[in-house]
Amino acid sequence: AFRLRRFLIGDGKRKKKGQEFTRRPSWMMPVSHGYYVVEDQSFRGGSEDFECSSVVVQREPVGDIECWFFGVSDNQIADGIHKYIQSHLFSKNPNEPQVRRNSKEIMRKAYLCARAKIRETYEADEIWRAGSVSALVMNAEKLVTAYMGDYRAVVCRNGVAHQISSCDQQSGKRHWSRRLMSVALLVHKVRILGFNLGKVKQPRGSELVIAAERIDSSTEFVIIASAGIWEVMQNQEAVNLIRHLEDPKEAAGCLAKEALNRMSKSSIACLIIHFD
Repeated sequence: AFRLRRFLIGDGKRKKKGQEFTRRPSWMMPVSHGYYVVEDQSFRGGSEDFECSSVVVQREPVGDIECWFFGVSDNQIADGIHKYIQSHLFSKNPNEPQVRRNSKEIMRKAYLCARAKIRETYEADEIWRAGSVSALVMNAEKLVTAYMGDYRAVVCRNGVAHQISSCDQQSGKRHWSRRLMSVALLVHKVRILGFNLGKVKQPRGSELVIAAERIDSSTEFVIIASAGIWEVMQNQEAVNLIRHLEDPKEAAGCLAKEALNRMSKSSIACLIIHFD
């Protein structure tokens, strides 16, 4: 079943210049969004127990900060993440410095706590299949994202797709030789112990990615979407497909319908965040 919570002002559509809020600070870049969820994919060969993803949109003013929280999640983990964000970021009367300083860590803990709770209910395989992607936008100046499983966040800057990655990942790329050496040593040890490497099962989608970055004039929009989008198209394909569309709701629908046309079997849900 499709579950949607919307806590926002207005309808989320992009506004023309003459329709801007009269008291909007001059430094604030307008934010608009649109989403699309395919509620039933059983006709594509999915199981009768198929559940689509949940979409969450929440807007909260915190002092002089306008905070937007966007989420696309597997139903088994969606409630846990959103409730943690609601409780620890929006419901404790935080001040502006606290929000700016703690938002990334709060996002991290929201995911870790939600994952720990489903671990009590589901088998190991189900835990790693639980996917989610979230974005916190502050004053259209700072973007904090988190994702795990096969869900993903991609930002378009000047027409080029950039998959959001954590600082740890970027640092790891600079030390790839050290990591390859560690893997080689591990493989050697496994072989010595006599295990069959072909039967070693790796956890799927176990890595949690948390990142924070600036939003500037080159940032056009962000795509946060479920596995059903990314299993059938590359990041740049998705950006190229919707970049010409000004309405984020239309853009989200375009992505979802293209995923259906490409016979995606996983949950299809996407949300587009535009910076006007």
